[in-house]
Amino acid sequence: MIGDAPQVLIRPMRAGDLEAVMSIAASVNEAPQWPRAAYLSALNPGSTVQRIAQVAEFAEGPKQPVQVVGFAVASLLGPQAELESIAIGKAAQRKGIGRTLISAILRELRKAGDPRADEVQELVLEVRTSNLRALGFYGSLGFLQTGLRKRYYAAPEEDAVLMSLPLA
Repeated sequence: MIGDAPQVLIRPMRAGDLEAVMSIAASVNEAPQWPRAAYLSALNPGSTVQRIAQVAEFAEGPKQPVQVVGFAVASLLGPQAELESIAIGKAAQRKGIGRTLISAILRELRKAGDPRADEVQELVLEVRTSNLRALGFYGSLGFLQTGLRKRYYAAPEEDAVLMSLPLA
């Protein structure tokens, strides 16, 4: 650890993380508001759609409890993977955690010996046109704008920017 900065650990999401994950999602207006059953499905290796679900947690110190501060979920739909959701709790934003979560997802997609990952050639996502912070973030990671979905989002109605990151 550097100074008093907490150490960030990325690990697979577990069922015991769901309360924290749902709380983080609820606190971030731009995050999809999934029901608990959707997260449980994302954790089920037998689901029809395979997913990678990761959480970021702060380890404050040896005597401090570990705190989940962010998460990401991607679906595997070879030859594409889709980043379905990523959210970082307000207090943990702007600390590189989103970048670290995306890196972890990319590592999982590129894992040797995973037959699903061998088929994945790109990571795609969609984001609200008004979410300039997210558009800048994804652009800084190398995602390119590939299209627009008119009136994709509701409440409020808004277009979605489609973005893609080649994995080859």
